[in-house]
Formats: sequence, structure tokens, C-alpha cells
Amino acid sequence: MRRFGHGLVLGKFYPPHAGHHHLVRTAQERCERLTVLVCAASVESVPLADRVAWMREAHPEAEVVGAVDDIPVDLHDPAVWEAHMAVFRGAVPGRVDAVFTSEAYGTELARRFGAEEVCVDPERTRFPVSGTAVRADPVGAWEFLGPAVRASLARRVVVLGAESTGTTTLSRALAGHYRGRGGVWAATGWVAEYGRTYSEEKLAAARAADPAATWADVSFTSEEFPLIARRQDEEEERAARAGSPVLFCDTDSFATGIWHERYTGGRNAEVERIAARTHRDLYLLTDHADVPFEDDGLRDGPHLRPWMTERFREELHRTGRRFLVIRGDRGTRLKTAVAAVDELLDHGWHFTDPLPENR
Repeated sequence: MRRFGHGLVLGKFYPPHAGHHHLVRTAQERCERLTVLVCAASVESVPLADRVAWMREAHPEAEVVGAVDDIPVDLHDPAVWEAHMAVFRGAVPGRVDAVFTSEAYGTELARRFGAEEVCVDPERTRFPVSGTAVRADPVGAWEFLGPAVRASLARRVVVLGAESTGTTTLSRALAGHYRGRGGVWAATGWVAEYGRTYSEEKLAAARAADPAATWADVSFTSEEFPLIARRQDEEEERAARAGSPVLFCDTDSFATGIWHERYTGGRNAEVERIAARTHRDLYLLTDHADVPFEDDGLRDGPHLRPWMTERFREELHRTGRRFLVIRGDRGTRLKTAVAAVDELLDHGWHFTDPLPENR
């Protein structure tokens, strides 16, 4: 099998899927050097930078570059071809020895690069998927998506609330409910509250120094909360990359900002910056009124629960987050939450259409 010096794979990767990755891996096996050119139009809803980052992560040995190409496709118009080639050559200025493609336009693209065409699985028999199919039905194509794309598309649902209001119970029940649907949903993830783990470790450290120590002997500094927020986000991202189209989180870095208020009396700008980096799709705020306070050894503020519930509500409103207050007994709460999550999922995923193509 002939090997090439410099190969090229070109595409929109809107978004990248298993067929794209098979194409790139095939090209890498046959080239000393491979360039992957990601072309995105300004009208498309997945940013070029994200697609480049996803392809670089999946193919670290390839040179992945990006270009904005706002020219509609017309395979029958030489002038349009020349306009596209100006974009392509601007991004890949050197000699290209082989163009690897699964598309019918590969022959002409290779000719214009003065390269050999290598056609890879044009019938999509190895991986029966396309970018169009992914955009139309991400859930149906979930098995063909890589970790980074899954993390970007997964609907993230956060359950948050004051102490002893059932956030862990509800978030775990939701994850179990959707896992029970089977299929792609069987991988539905649940993210635990890292702040609780951190608190348990602080209490254990206090008791190592003084076996009689209790939660009242534990104190927090402002500097600890960004550490908690970052770790919470890391765990969330890890779960989103491995899970189903929905992810359930028992609190998040946004909620960490309210907990900072509760323990220090003020806001923390760094925690707020951390929370702003990740988008969540729905917040479920567990009301305190229907849940009796239970002291589990890490709780000491039953009198603060109404204040915390209101602060969560105020900050969710102020920051424009989508949220629903969850009330009632355990069964009612789960039923209400499932209905809200189903509505979120039924809304689907919206991708703007790519530019018109005349093939």
C-alpha cells in the first residue's frame, strides 16, 4: 500500500463523529504527515474553535487547523471552486500529496491540489453516520460521538438546595430513572457533591488532632471554595464525557458560590468566574419546607435553610438560569423533576443549517 508524504483531510466536522475519526486514522496510517482542515461557516452554531479543539484531542499526531469558509458549495461552478481553494490553500499552503475523503467531490478537490485522491468508505458501511444525521438526532447517533462532543451536547441538570433538602436523594433517583430506560440512557451519569467529600475530610483531619472534635470545630477559609468549585467542575466534565445525553449533578460550582456566602458572609469572585465557564441546562431547586432537617454530623444550620433557599432563588433569577422549584414528598418531587427533564430533552438540540450545497 502506497505511503504519502503529506496527506490532507478536509471537512466541516459539524460535529465530528466516528466516520470522521475513521477517515483521519486511515489517512494517518498512510502518511508521514497529515493535516486536518476544519472549515466552518459563520452561520453554523458550533464554533470553529470547538471543532478544532475536538479534532486535536482525538488526533494529537495530526496537524489540525481551522478556517472560516462562508462560500456556499457549488460543485458545478469553477469560480466557486476557486474561491474555496483560496480558503483551503490559505490554511494549508504547502504541497499536498494525497487527499483522503469519503465525499464525491474528492476527485476534483484532489485534482485542484495536484494530489492523489484516496477514497475511504464512501458508502459509510463501517460507520453508518453523517454530520447531517447527528445534527438531526444526536440521541440516535450518540454511539458514534466521541467524549468531547458528548460532553458538549449532554444536557446538564443540577439539583441544588439548602442543607438537608433532599438534593442527593433526588439527583440519584433521577439518574436511576433514566438509566432504567436502557439503551443509550443506561450510561446516564450522576455527579456527587464534592463539597461534602471535602467536608468529611476536614472533619476527619480535626478528629485526628482531637478525637472529641465535632463539626462545630471545623471552619472554612475563602480560599478553599475555588478549590471545591474547580474539583466539582472536573468531576462533572468527566461524567459528561462518559455518559448519556443527560447528566445529573448533586450541586455545581454555581451553588458553591452560595455555600461560600453561607460560611464566610460574602461572595467569592473566583468561584463566580469558575461557575461561568460551564453551561447548565436546568436547575432543580429543592425547597426546604417539605423536608425535616436531619443532622448527619456535617450539618449545623437548620435556621439558615429558608435564607439559603431564597438566596439560591435570587441568584438563579439574577443570572438568568433556567430553574424549577421542587416541592412535595419524595414521590411527588421525582415525578415533577422527571417531567421537567423530559420537557428539556423533548425540546431537542438545535443546530443551524450549514450553507446551501449544490452537488
